[in-house]
Amino acid sequence: MAVVNYEPLGTTDITTTKTLLYEAIPLTGTIVSGTYSDNNIKNYTHGMFQSVYDYPYLSSSANHIFDLSAGYNKSSDLSGSANVVIQSKKINMYNQFSQVLLGYTSSNNTIRDFELDLKLDQTGSMKEAFFVNLSRLLYKDEIKKGSFSITLGTGSWSTPHNKTITLTDSDASETQGTANTLGGDYGVLLSNASGSDGGVAHGVVFYQAGIVVLGTSSFGSIVDFNSGSVLSGSGATPLTTGQSFVSASISGSCDALRRRIKNVSFNNTTEINSTIYFCRVPSNKYNYSANPTYLENSQIRVKSVASDSPISYITTIGLYNTNNELLAIAKLSEPLAKKPTNDITLRVRLDY
Repeated sequence: MAVVNYEPLGTTDITTTKTLLYEAIPLTGTIVSGTYSDNNIKNYTHGMFQSVYDYPYLSSSANHIFDLSAGYNKSSDLSGSANVVIQSKKINMYNQFSQVLLGYTSSNNTIRDFELDLKLDQTGSMKEAFFVNLSRLLYKDEIKKGSFSITLGTGSWSTPHNKTITLTDSDASETQGTANTLGGDYGVLLSNASGSDGGVAHGVVFYQAGIVVLGTSSFGSIVDFNSGSVLSGSGATPLTTGQSFVSASISGSCDALRRRIKNVSFNNTTEINSTIYFCRVPSNKYNYSANPTYLENSQIRVKSVASDSPISYITTIGLYNTNNELLAIAKLSEPLAKKPTNDITLRVRLDY
């Protein structure tokens, strides 16, 4: 039986690295707001959110894109309004996102407001908000900071995209322009419009959670944000954004938001962690093969002259634990000649 020799790996032979891969993700509003006559929109009996797919959701080839919901803080001016539809659910949705992303205030463990800045000082609050919860399939490990953009229609109900506003996190980067909360890092979404609205904050994006929070200020004072005909038949009075939050169901407000989403784009991030092993083959070792076919009649097959130096070919690297149990195997693309005159270092990388 062939004798097996092991070459130990020291601390200097092992290192770790992290690589970030980015992929551009464009979402056109036509998919979100009508390409499939809303057959790609799934509403639920609980009425707390709706799911958007890239294809009719009953199809086996459909992929989940994101979920939409809407809600407001109990301290909002909308809370307690007359004829409020499913108010408790709207407040609960706001509270749930706040608890998961912001946590409680340190003073009296009350719900935090979403804010249009990075201070987390309970000023500049978004007490009413839309929530866009992106699918992990799209944003992977996180949204790349500084890459997010969403274009929203601010025109009338019949022609929502005649007038638009584009919000970006252009002030955010890996080193600045973000704040850290319980739900990870977040950046502020600013309008890139010219004039007085340029640089005004209208929402925030949570990068690791893949969640976008849009304030109702994104839509200004649109008179018919949510068409009344959608809610209670033709001829009904059109609704403003605030009225939609009060009088419409969550799904109704989400329908109105979807109709106004023109484009969403961002770069997702995939984090690849690697452990690299430098397997060193010294000149005085592994010059003879452990393969039984290496010898014929007690002579080395690859030598034609007895005085020639021995030669072997490296084809495989095995990584073992301290009990000499094989844990991983790496195959070379082609055999590598090993002689007493050369010293080889083979680099093995394990990604996870």
